[in-house]
Amino acid sequence: MLFFRTNSLLSMRDVTHGTVIELIWTIIPALVLIAIAIPSFRVLYITDEVLAPNITIKAIAHQWYWSYCYDDLLHNIAYDSYMTSTDMLDQGALRLLDVDNSIVLPIGTIVRVLTTSTDVIHSFAIPSLGIKLDAMPGRLNQTNVLINRTGTYFGQCSELCGTYHAFMPIKLDAVSTEQFVGWLNSNV
Repeated sequence: MLFFRTNSLLSMRDVTHGTVIELIWTIIPALVLIAIAIPSFRVLYITDEVLAPNITIKAIAHQWYWSYCYDDLLHNIAYDSYMTSTDMLDQGALRLLDVDNSIVLPIGTIVRVLTTSTDVIHSFAIPSLGIKLDAMPGRLNQTNVLINRTGTYFGQCSELCGTYHAFMPIKLDAVSTEQFVGWLNSNV
């Protein structure tokens, strides 16, 4: 050992046994992570179930269509929603996005969306509402949504779920409360 001598400033013990520096670079990052984790967990638990939903809709994915259920209303409403074929489209309808039965929800109402699947993993996604929720067999996922404006919102299955994956559109009509009640009465 040419470089380390007993009478020099550095000894072999100082190079191989840096206990103090090892404690510093272990304890400081751990304290930083704890300082970040405590408020993060607090916010996570606070935001878990803040909103009590007024309406719950179940979106059930199948290969390759959606089923919707409104179970918490006076009368249960359930229907399937298939993509409208190109030869059946009305003037001005959007090809590959229009469906025969769209979701109808009132504005200004907190809605819980539950998703599940009957076969493979799908994904219920409406980007303009900020919704992307995986639909998995044997699992029930949920999110809450509050729609502020009337209009029609489009989405699609955003999971590669099979050969007709691109033909699972989602159409949501956000209407006023009066129009929603009229829709409910017409579907009873």
